[in-house]
Amino acid sequence: MAAADLATRVTEVAEGLCRYLDASPSPFHAVGSAADLLAEQGFVEVTETDVTPTRPGSYLVRRGGSLLAWSTAHLAGPDGYAASTPYRVVGAHTDSPNLRVKPHPDWSRAGWQMLGVEIYGGALTNSWLDRDLGLSGRVTVRDADAPDGFTARLWRCDDPLLRVSQLAIHLDRTVRTEGLQLNDQQHLAPHWALGHADGSRTFRGWLADQVGVAPEDVLAYDAMTHDLTPARRIGLDGELLASARLDNLATSYAAVLALLEAVQEPAARPSIPMIVLFDHEEVGSMSERGAQSTFLPSWLERLVQAAGGTREDYWRALAGSVIASGDMAHATHPNYAERHEPEHPILMNGGPVLKVNANLRYATDSLGASAFALACEQAGVPMQTFVTRTDLPCGSTVGPMTSALTGATTVDFGAPVLSMHSTREICGTLDQAGYAAALGAFLAPRAG
Repeated sequence: MAAADLATRVTEVAEGLCRYLDASPSPFHAVGSAADLLAEQGFVEVTETDVTPTRPGSYLVRRGGSLLAWSTAHLAGPDGYAASTPYRVVGAHTDSPNLRVKPHPDWSRAGWQMLGVEIYGGALTNSWLDRDLGLSGRVTVRDADAPDGFTARLWRCDDPLLRVSQLAIHLDRTVRTEGLQLNDQQHLAPHWALGHADGSRTFRGWLADQVGVAPEDVLAYDAMTHDLTPARRIGLDGELLASARLDNLATSYAAVLALLEAVQEPAARPSIPMIVLFDHEEVGSMSERGAQSTFLPSWLERLVQAAGGTREDYWRALAGSVIASGDMAHATHPNYAERHEPEHPILMNGGPVLKVNANLRYATDSLGASAFALACEQAGVPMQTFVTRTDLPCGSTVGPMTSALTGATTVDFGAPVLSMHSTREICGTLDQAGYAAALGAFLAPRAG
């Protein structure tokens, strides 16, 4: 690719990613934003209670904060689509560590109205201090006309509502010598008003106003905080991108771009490109829509059956399938280089990252590694390899779970990032274009 064309592509992907990040303060919004991008290119949404589509086409389905999308439109010919046709799947996750509102959050202290929160996932809690925070999520409201008696709505408020204020150094000078020691219950409750919380000013009442219903009609909610600083390019030459939720919405966005590219350039050998964006990875994935759920395997089986296949065809399809599990990877930190494996440096803007762990915290083996290496080669982007220091514990991803549930060859990969799990993370702009290109090549591999 010519230098001018590459620069244009890098800018396009970076700007698109910024828009996606800003539009996606919660997993529910991330799924909605991804669905919108796919719908613009002709993907048709189905619900899980619908009959599984039998005609070749491009489709998507949501399950709360999770999304699955696939395309068989390019396999419409008489010899192109069999029930046992294997899949190429890119997996990612939509959730990020944050502060989530408790069911009974209202309380007061020292003349302040406070909001009770729980810590979701492995948040770097100090990064939530002294920031302007908004609120977003999903709320269920009473609806007599709905089959279940309620409906779910997405909502967001980008007003600077909340703040978790840090203690002044004059009141605790040990911070300089011993570091910041935060108690999740005592020190991370945001304040959002002065005075005493009473029945006239409650979170539920405020939320009811946001969605236009009476407070008694708010039945339940999934409410979470988000940093209000927009995503943006930073650095001397704009070669970095700073934002909340890069882990792992950067992969979710790259997966969507890759699927749209794969539909335009189908694989040399028949395969069905698919992406699956899971919720709840940051808390173990054990839910009805997490990577340990039936979401992916049930839809794979439904598609095989919709094509006229048997249980035998389902297992044949899985045996030929390859899954790429995408999550962000630790770039080598210039201030803490000793915390990284010395023979496996990860450079920002150095290319997609293959993730390997002998104890299977990542699902990569030599077969999956080869599939991903060839995809990077096909896309014309360099590939890096990440291994955690032997004397440090290794994180994990949705890869081992999806591999165990499906029996498909699986590879773990990512893109370099610093400040993982902070309110504000950074990645490389060049990496994001290369990331999407490599995933596109993985979903539609060429022969040779």
